[in-house]
Amino acid sequence: MSADAPEDGVETQPGGLDELIPEPLMPLWRRFELIQEFRETHGDTYVTVLEVLTALVLAAGYAWWAYLYFFTSGTASI
Repeated sequence: MSADAPEDGVETQPGGLDELIPEPLMPLWRRFELIQEFRETHGDTYVTVLEVLTALVLAAGYAWWAYLYFFTSGTASI
């Protein structure tokens, strides 16, 4: 390849949207970047914690339903 090949000037790293985001939207963009950084750093742990919380909420809902069904003669009064 020659020294002036167009491929030489192409970035291989993703990102670089800072140049495209208008100034008024930069605070929002910075917040988005922080969230993405958090997801890259703690993604697996974060998903695991959310799965555990979801399982606990679903189990509590099922226990509440079972309590209402079996112990209140099938009538629910909230």
